[in-house]
Amino acid sequence: METHTYSCGRYLHLATRFSSMHKIACMAAIMTFFGIGAQAQNNDTVRRLDEVIVKDVRVDNKTPLTTSNVDRSELNDARTSVSMPFMLETLPSVVASGENGTVGATAIRIRGVDATRINVNINGITLNDPESQSVFWYNIPNLGGMAENMQVQRGIGASTGGSPSFGASINMQTLNAKSQAYGEADFGFGSWNTRQYSLTAGSGILKNGLSFDLAYSGLTSDGFVRSWGTDQQSLFASASWYGKRTLVKLLAIIGSQTTGITWDGASEEQLDADPTYNPSGEYEMDGNTMYYDNETDNYWQRHYQLYVSHLFSDEWSLKAAVNYTHGDGYYEQYKADKKYSKYGMAFDGTTDFVTRKQMDNDGVTGNVALHYSGERLNFSFGDNILYFDGYHFGNVIWVRADSVNLDQPYEWYRYNGTKIDNSLYAKATYDFSTRFNAYADLQLRTVNYKLRGMADDLFGMDFEENYLFFNPKAGLNYRLNEHHRTYLVAGINHREPTKSDIKDAIGNGDTVKAEHMLDIEAGYQVSYNRWAFNANLYAMLYRDQLTPSGDLSSSGYALMENVDKSYRIGIELEGGVAITRWFRMDANLTLSQNKVLDYTFADFNDGDEDPNIVTRTTDLALSPDVVGAAIATFSPVKNAKLQLIGKYVGKQYADNTSRECYALDPYFLLNLRASYTWNLHHGNQIEAQLLVNNLTDHHYRLSAWVGDYEWGGYYHSRGLLQQPGINFMGRVVYRF
Repeated sequence: METHTYSCGRYLHLATRFSSMHKIACMAAIMTFFGIGAQAQNNDTVRRLDEVIVKDVRVDNKTPLTTSNVDRSELNDARTSVSMPFMLETLPSVVASGENGTVGATAIRIRGVDATRINVNINGITLNDPESQSVFWYNIPNLGGMAENMQVQRGIGASTGGSPSFGASINMQTLNAKSQAYGEADFGFGSWNTRQYSLTAGSGILKNGLSFDLAYSGLTSDGFVRSWGTDQQSLFASASWYGKRTLVKLLAIIGSQTTGITWDGASEEQLDADPTYNPSGEYEMDGNTMYYDNETDNYWQRHYQLYVSHLFSDEWSLKAAVNYTHGDGYYEQYKADKKYSKYGMAFDGTTDFVTRKQMDNDGVTGNVALHYSGERLNFSFGDNILYFDGYHFGNVIWVRADSVNLDQPYEWYRYNGTKIDNSLYAKATYDFSTRFNAYADLQLRTVNYKLRGMADDLFGMDFEENYLFFNPKAGLNYRLNEHHRTYLVAGINHREPTKSDIKDAIGNGDTVKAEHMLDIEAGYQVSYNRWAFNANLYAMLYRDQLTPSGDLSSSGYALMENVDKSYRIGIELEGGVAITRWFRMDANLTLSQNKVLDYTFADFNDGDEDPNIVTRTTDLALSPDVVGAAIATFSPVKNAKLQLIGKYVGKQYADNTSRECYALDPYFLLNLRASYTWNLHHGNQIEAQLLVNNLTDHHYRLSAWVGDYEWGGYYHSRGLLQQPGINFMGRVVYRF
């Protein structure tokens, strides 16, 4: 088959944008830092200036929120997991999943809540796409390698820019300047011909207060299932100036990815015959099964950020930041036996097409926050404003029929979305005594969203909505003594629908509502030198929650539906104990109920001509009642570490009906992680790491989509994502 593709003068194959010369140039630039001398500044001042940048989104143990902190060393240990969701999967209530093993498109859910409701921010600036409200982790690989530390806040979280948390927020702080020059070279190889590489370097803080940090990384893999595979690259660059009381930091974060399309899933019968089967790009020619060789998702993302933090005094500090983000890309698909009318072509009948759905978007964010830290009172207030402008358009770039001559791409749809999002907030803690303090957090958020043009399903859109949300939070924190702490917090969050939610509703002649959540949490923490234990009770009560219906849109997004009343109620338990000098145990367990009240749906057995309409309380989609993790850490000799990691995810349902035909079996994974570090001359190190996933070779499946259909009767249909058996990733790190 002869095919022709077009770039429209703008969209080149994104993986080629990091050419070999570009890669060499990036590596050479990084290497130049190795010889730069440094002189340490006042470490306490440097630390405070860096902390001001994230102070408005981070919380400490005086704030009654449920958090998990991940430091640089823990992130380094977890980097053999490649993707951020799998790096965080041992934290409480976290479920990580992938469409193609642990590479390519991966996802994270916390307390059963999907990524569109998890606020992810870098240095206090939201990373979530303003339209989809999600983070696509493979757009910027090696985020963990760029991070100094992370804080995961479960529940409502502290106020920040962008859509508020409906399940959790993930706050990442990028690499801070070091007192001395440093460098790190990182190379890894694993299953499915996976290759990972990165170079990181920093100048340290120079005599004039300047500091430079760079990180370049890449990941290529064939992936577990049949696909084009993945090629992901990223560049992080930071230039900072540390004055006596002022920090100015300029960042660039650039990501590029080309990944095979793997969201289609496959039937049980197809996966039984071939666990690596992927129907994406499949078509028939002369009785033979063929595959289109460029069925890929491509995206290029750039973030440019400028931060200023200033210490007016020991009590007063200011942070201001501006961020510009540009993203563009496309995904290309072979569409077999489709009607011309689907693409607005004035021909009868059907044929095969190759299409590109493209996007081009720009976003500007600015925020400012003023902080006060006194003996009893700590407070901050600030404002975050975002302007986003996104274009979506699609081209037919090839048609099989001889009667259709495409000398140039045929555009069949184009629409534009604009969003203005402003969040004004104030938050404070007040110490009534050395043991007892109160917390308050008030956010006023306005959103104007417009969506205009022709959709890909050929219906017109002329949508505009203004949302006004007031999101209050308040809590109490009591320290019984230096080892024991208890807290209580309650808060309300609201959030607007995503672009896909609105677009799908317009196409179906429906309306979609904003969501509302009341979150109440109570916790108890105890910590001693050798052991610690935390317990947290939560009740997340929703009105008009948007939850997956089970099916997917043509773009691979989960189709969502408002449910009138629903809740997530549970208890999170976590603890750790150093049993001996060389052996430590850590574990967490979440037990929950996740329900939709009075949910109405059609129930039937395959082949029934008349379904029964049923109303009852059901389980929320993709929300297991039991999630747990355990880590046994052995350090038998100096510089050696061996970890056995267990992860359990309980039974869940692919839609909101709790029908057994759409149930997903529980699964348990046992992983092994080992490392050894050799200390060399002049403080240099070589570290070898090995990660073996799924030691028991457990073959389990996750949901791609489900749906009911009628064909002379009613039937159930589902697509599944086969997960790999045992697999490995090895990594060698040289630090100097």
